[in-house]
Amino acid sequence: MSSTRDGSPAQVLPTAENAAVLFLDVQAQIVANARTISGDRVVRGAGVLAKLAALHALPAFLSSVPPGGDFARDVLEPLGGPPLHPRTQTTAFADAALVRELAQSGRTVLVLAGVASEIVVLRTALDALAAGYVVHVAVDACGGADSRTEEAAWRRIIAAGGVTTSVTTFAAELAGDFTTATGAATLALVYESIAAARG
Repeated sequence: MSSTRDGSPAQVLPTAENAAVLFLDVQAQIVANARTISGDRVVRGAGVLAKLAALHALPAFLSSVPPGGDFARDVLEPLGGPPLHPRTQTTAFADAALVRELAQSGRTVLVLAGVASEIVVLRTALDALAAGYVVHVAVDACGGADSRTEEAAWRRIIAAGGVTTSVTTFAAELAGDFTTATGAATLALVYESIAAARG
């Protein structure tokens, strides 16, 4: 990672060439427990993120827990129904197959979305950072159990070198030239993510 003039680490911006997306437990029974934003907003935000991944051919991975219920169709459908990576621990990085596939993708920036912010999102973010990934957490596609505990999770991720961002910002970073077909489609997703956040 490069440094700024004052010696602090420079942020690595996500691009269509360096980013991958990891969806964590966007499952019916788990999303229903989100309290910091509604479960519907989590699903809508994650759905826009899935559309961005599909549009820009970003590798996308889905981590789930067996008792969590069905994964959100808003995520599955844009991605063409990718396989789920089931796990039995509170971090997606406990799944050796997922870690291997992510490494094989060659991507260095990992965008996270899911529930709960204080559990799987936090643990996965810290493990991804320890593994050398640049981590961006899309907070408008995450839900926490409580605003205080979620804010503590964000502070811990930032202290470890991660970045809090949003689906809206990520879409804007990918948009590029609005006059191209891909740029125009991405700009439409910027506005869709803004609408999703209002709901």
